[in-house]
Amino acid sequence: MENFVMRRQNIIKYRSNHFEEVDDEIAVEFPLTIIVDGQEFATMVCTPTHLEELVIGFLASEGVIRSSKEIKAIAVDEHRGFAYVELVTKQSIQKEFYAKRFIGSCCGKSRQFYFYNDMKTAKTIVHSTNIRVEQCIRLMQLLQEQSTDFQATGGIHNAALCTSNELLLIRSDIGRHNALDKIYGYCLQHGLPLSDKVIAFSGRVSSEVLLKVSKMGIGIILSKSAPTTLALELANDLGITVVGFIRGHTFNVYTHPNRITGLEEETLQFDN
Repeated sequence: MENFVMRRQNIIKYRSNHFEEVDDEIAVEFPLTIIVDGQEFATMVCTPTHLEELVIGFLASEGVIRSSKEIKAIAVDEHRGFAYVELVTKQSIQKEFYAKRFIGSCCGKSRQFYFYNDMKTAKTIVHSTNIRVEQCIRLMQLLQEQSTDFQATGGIHNAALCTSNELLLIRSDIGRHNALDKIYGYCLQHGLPLSDKVIAFSGRVSSEVLLKVSKMGIGIILSKSAPTTLALELANDLGITVVGFIRGHTFNVYTHPNRITGLEEETLQFDN
């Protein structure tokens, strides 16, 4: 099975007061089951591209591994929808830790909801790069210009790893969190430093998305969409700057505005 993002399908479209047959691009949804040391760990639905990166990033995000060097072998069977991972040091995968909701204190501040593994892997961002107002706008423009799969299907999320000046890497998926895992997996495979990087993102900033950015050790996320309340509470506690609704020449800074240079001084005085 070839890697692909979309499939053409004949549909009936209604427009201008009549029906017509047209070919449309449909986003591909693909189930992938991850087997770790012979034990079924998780099944995810995803876009079947960059699957090895997706598996590595997902396992790191879930706290199963911290480095790609902890993986002895990985094989992806795209025809059957399985990824087989062999770890250097075998471990008993207690799946209940990866599905059990945990209430704990984050950084001694507000009490938040986490999965158990989030408590082990979420990072508080102390140092990070700064970014200028015009760079926030430009990075989002670049992401949208290169989001051709979304433009064709309307069903694909895009994420980009950036410096403050340019897009370094773009990954797409039907799942917004999967796109981030693909980026994380690539960075682990290639040993890329992340503390000075920025994430540009096409979708809503949910708590899950925010936690994945935290686990990558990145301090700024830019989005053209909105954040959720829990995401912002986590961002406050974990030291992450959330910029949302970047559309045209406007945007909202929700948390830790000190990393955005060019804002009026009084804008920086609200309480995190």
